[in-house]
Amino acid sequence: MRYFAAPLALALLATPALAQVPGQPNVAAVKAGSYATDPNHSQVAFSVTHFGFNVYHGLFGGITGTLTLDPKAPAASKVVIDIPVAQVVTTSTKLNEHLQSPDFLDAAQFPTAHFESTSVVASGKTAKISGNLTLHGVTKPVVLNARFIGAGTNPMSKAETVGFEATTTIQRSQYGIAKYVPAVTDAVDLRITVAFEKK
Repeated sequence: MRYFAAPLALALLATPALAQVPGQPNVAAVKAGSYATDPNHSQVAFSVTHFGFNVYHGLFGGITGTLTLDPKAPAASKVVIDIPVAQVVTTSTKLNEHLQSPDFLDAAQFPTAHFESTSVVASGKTAKISGNLTLHGVTKPVVLNARFIGAGTNPMSKAETVGFEATTTIQRSQYGIAKYVPAVTDAVDLRITVAFEKK
């Protein structure tokens, strides 16, 4: 335990004291403009049912992309997200490698999944974001059920930041990823959480 004490203490000393949570669920605090993802704090999680025994989860990090946002005209919003599929992480190193192989994501040939919105229908703190998802070289329409999490100034980067979470379900066989269907479910639940920093 003592080996971790010094680095932890240094990290805590380097973190500014915060009198309150910087991001607040206040839509009025959202600033219009162009944003870019904070890739260190943006993730896409996926879930499948494994052999009918349990629900298994994995994660993609290093998410990059842009958001154009005007709270007064939410329908004009535009979001583009790129997901480096080679960064897939589970609790098994062997499974990570298998997911990157041609059996599944084929990350060597298709290193990036890409989402680009085509319309946004907002209602308060939620929105339906329609768009096209390109995965494994196949493009299909999807709808993201998004909700606003918070906005404010990031105390570390000093950037105006907004955050959202979105969910959707895709059928992986439609993208040419059909290995072990139906033993490993065709339906893949996705949960996307992204922090955007104002440019």
